[in-house]
Amino acid sequence: MPSFAKAPQPDLTLNLAVAAPPDNGTPPEANPAKLAETSEAVDLHRVSLSRQSFRRGGMGSRAMMTFTVRNANAYDIKDLELLCAFRSRDGRYATERRKLVAETIAMKSRKAFPMTLVGHVNLRAERAKCALVTASRA
Repeated sequence: MPSFAKAPQPDLTLNLAVAAPPDNGTPPEANPAKLAETSEAVDLHRVSLSRQSFRRGGMGSRAMMTFTVRNANAYDIKDLELLCAFRSRDGRYATERRKLVAETIAMKSRKAFPMTLVGHVNLRAERAKCALVTASRA
């Protein structure tokens, strides 16, 4: 009688690397773009994604994500950038897609985004997980 081993679960961790803009040696006071960038920083620890689910659309290659964004900050946020990782059951096929959500989420509230198109993925992708990369103040 053959022994069936349990298949390993695919790893859906996202490796987020934030690239810093090049520094040309000028102080932030002399560079208005850099000053605006530092004053509009969003505390991403107070923004979370919840209720994530993955469905297929179109002919099966379109990834449709449903998720809820919770904003616990004391200010509105907008232009959320998501990074979504899609994996097949055996872990061999992997796809990552970025999605810019050009919506505004009010302070201390949540907003649902049903059936949002993230992009085209491999037909064998069965699992998905998204993470918030960036956001800006409204």
